[in-house]
Amino acid sequence: MARRRGAGSLLGTSSSLISNAGTPVNKTSESLDKDMGTVESRQSLSQPISALTKSKAAYKEPWRKTPWGGREELLTGLKAYVPRNADIEHVRILLDGPVGAGKSSFINSINNIFQNKTTSKALADSAMADQSFTITYKTHKIENRQTGLYYPFVFNDVMGFEKASGKGVHGDDLSKALTGHVKENHKFNPISPLTEGDRGYNDNPSSSDRAHCLVSLMPADKISLIDDDVVKKMRTIRLVARDLGIPQVVILTRVDLACPLVKKNLKEVYQSKYIKNMMKTCSIRLGVPVNCILPVKNYHEE
Repeated sequence: MARRRGAGSLLGTSSSLISNAGTPVNKTSESLDKDMGTVESRQSLSQPISALTKSKAAYKEPWRKTPWGGREELLTGLKAYVPRNADIEHVRILLDGPVGAGKSSFINSINNIFQNKTTSKALADSAMADQSFTITYKTHKIENRQTGLYYPFVFNDVMGFEKASGKGVHGDDLSKALTGHVKENHKFNPISPLTEGDRGYNDNPSSSDRAHCLVSLMPADKISLIDDDVVKKMRTIRLVARDLGIPQVVILTRVDLACPLVKKNLKEVYQSKYIKNMMKTCSIRLGVPVNCILPVKNYHEE
């Protein structure tokens, strides 16, 4: 029998983020270094570690215990998922993050797992791009290949955050997306956010229109270089989600591009000192506990 669970249980420990939204965001590189307990500067942390020996780059034992394998068991549990609230047709997972964080690629990676093949469900641009490739509000569903139906969870991709005013997704639009007031295929306007009465405004959102979880993506290979204004915007949305009681989780993407050790063997991600430092940096900048930050490798070359 399918199990009824809430959005929080669907994404594990994400709900614990809500109580940690008060960490300061305006920190200098020196204060970041002090908080991280390391003498390395934030600039040095962003440098590749290919010249280091593995003994210097990795811990002897993983610093986070995680079971490798059990893929089919995990998939079986997800495929049997049923929302706890019978009024909710599907759990809506809203993605946000800076330009180039890999939001669309993350959706494709999830779809690849369920379809057991490489797909391009969400159009993605090169991570080197400095402008958001996604410009509309689009719901991505995951198809059950056996039944032809869709699983009861969907993902919404939005424009990426940018540091300059009048560029990237507007915070007001994201707030409205959390509450279900943004219609499907609405084209975002960085200068003029959606308002009541606009064609793209949903006057009467259903329970399924509202976001049930906020997933923030940050690129591991560029996290120390992300402008403070972008981080502020992400923190603001986190606070809105917290006040709405929406669970949150952070995905650290591009870990294989950030660390040669991990690029060679993904299973060593929790032995990499560099990745651990990047997760600490992410924790400090976003105000998120490290145990609620999940490192992933998106499909981008396969």
